[in-house]
Amino acid sequence: MRINVIGTSGSGKSTFSKILAKKMNVPYVEMDALHWKANWKESSDEELFNKLKNALSSEKWILDGNYSKTEHIKWKQIQIVIFLDLPFYLVLYRIIKRSLVRGLKRQELWAGTGNKESILKVLFSKDSMIFFTIKNFYKNRKRYSKLSNNFQNSQIKFISLKSRKDINDFLLNF
Repeated sequence: MRINVIGTSGSGKSTFSKILAKKMNVPYVEMDALHWKANWKESSDEELFNKLKNALSSEKWILDGNYSKTEHIKWKQIQIVIFLDLPFYLVLYRIIKRSLVRGLKRQELWAGTGNKESILKVLFSKDSMIFFTIKNFYKNRKRYSKLSNNFQNSQIKFISLKSRKDINDFLLNF
């Protein structure tokens, strides 16, 4: 099974993907970990594409992340797209909580990168995930929702989960 979990920032993609990968006993692939290098440097498109191709070279995996610039690679292999389409209030709450915890604990986000969030960045930076979520939630949600139409006549199955109950039921019954 080759599954891509998508959704807005704060929708729970990583948590859901890790649980699903463990349950299925397949590799978990995190797009952010492929994209970000040390000191918050971004991988070039070529680097990212090569890392992604390598990560998706096995028969089964759970891919966590959106990165539309990688669609030409991942859509060729994906069998199921799971869209975590949670309400804005829940996503915003999660982003605020996650950002504050990460900022206070100064925990490394991706092993070996040294990349950490700071309280200053969380609360006062133009790069704040809180501000990013407020600004982009509805635009991104609309874009991801349109994907279901794109897959109607393809081999890719599209599943939309709209609540914590939907998510828990899916994980329980998958």
